[in-house]
Amino acid sequence: MSALLSPETPAYAVPEGNLVPVSDHLGKMMAIPASRMFLINKSLKVFQEQQPGVPIFDASQGDGGASLPGVPEALLDRAFELQKQHGTAYDMPFGTDAYRKIVAESYWKLAPDTGWGPANVIGTQGGRDGLVKAYQAMLALGHGRQGDVVVVSRVPWISYNWGPYGIGANVMWAPGRAEEGWAYTEEGLRACVTEAAKTGRKVAGLVITSPDNPTGQTLTLERQIALARVALESGMAYVLFDWMYHAVGDGEPHDVNVLLRAFEPELRKRIMVLDGITKSLGGSNIRNCHLLADAEVVKTIVAQASHTVIPSFFSLAVAMAAYEKGLAVAAAPIIEPCRASRAWLRGYLKEQGLTHIIGQGYYAFIKVADTLAAKGWADTEPMGQYLAENHGVAIVPGAFFSPYGGEWLRFSYATPQARTQGAAERLIEALNSLKK
Repeated sequence: MSALLSPETPAYAVPEGNLVPVSDHLGKMMAIPASRMFLINKSLKVFQEQQPGVPIFDASQGDGGASLPGVPEALLDRAFELQKQHGTAYDMPFGTDAYRKIVAESYWKLAPDTGWGPANVIGTQGGRDGLVKAYQAMLALGHGRQGDVVVVSRVPWISYNWGPYGIGANVMWAPGRAEEGWAYTEEGLRACVTEAAKTGRKVAGLVITSPDNPTGQTLTLERQIALARVALESGMAYVLFDWMYHAVGDGEPHDVNVLLRAFEPELRKRIMVLDGITKSLGGSNIRNCHLLADAEVVKTIVAQASHTVIPSFFSLAVAMAAYEKGLAVAAAPIIEPCRASRAWLRGYLKEQGLTHIIGQGYYAFIKVADTLAAKGWADTEPMGQYLAENHGVAIVPGAFFSPYGGEWLRFSYATPQARTQGAAERLIEALNSLKK
């Protein structure tokens, strides 16, 4: 070890060879806009003031804690008991050993032959925290560079655009066709690698979301595996499977053991899975999710998390209480209304002759190009505020997600069937009136 500098001399905390290079790119980046999805339903107040007593419908947000019963009180009580037993001291950056164990063994039922278990689990303070930690790992462990690429769908959840960008990754929208729900293709994924190389970049990661937000597009597990294999074999460093909505679908949730067994050990090291209770349990404000990843990836994330965000124990405890009970039972007050609403809405949209996507999850994506043309609007951005203020129904304009969603709107059916029916009928009535 070299001699220490005099304490009177400024000293860097890391050796010179490990210093972050100087770059002026921060001053050249676009300003990251605040998400407007949290504000769109505020316009309903204008309608209420103008037409007091007339029902309003919020089909904008996928928040089962607001539009559905949310986390049952019995689970919150159980979580509070766990909190009292546990105390209020610091936990580990991954959460607790008990949380890891119940996620791995009771929730996922990780099979021994996969080589994955509790050590592959990281508790996070909600989905955004889990995603940022995943992006950071992709950049650091993928090609070891900032400025590389995270690939997302052509019409992604709005925070997929800005979450990676904020920590030094460039986001690329993969090729996709509207008539196919902007689903990934093998050719499109390979094209992303080629396009990134044109500017000296590599692909640090691909995000596969199923069921999708905002479109509801849903891929079979076999299809997800096929796409991930092509991505990894074409040079993408990691694939993240965002399965936040998979438990609220009509069928069985995805089986992570099938996913893990589909990849030989070397490729298995390069996949991650995000899941949690924010959607399935209506626990948006509980802020609990988890990442599954290779043990070495987990070690890197945990080391970084020890200096940044450590999940709160109460958030872990709510998930533990749900997993103790069995998520399908615990989340029935969310899952069952969503299934009923989805079944009704699927038939209604077909009956109305609207071009739409309605797979699983919380959302339908509806094309409204003819209404835009009648109003002379370039895209659906002004439609959100207009529908809320003048017709008492809040939706999210597809233009918020990307320009390719400009002729579409996102309709949330994470409400009881009667509310979904009222919102959909009000929406159709409003769209028809705009064409006159």
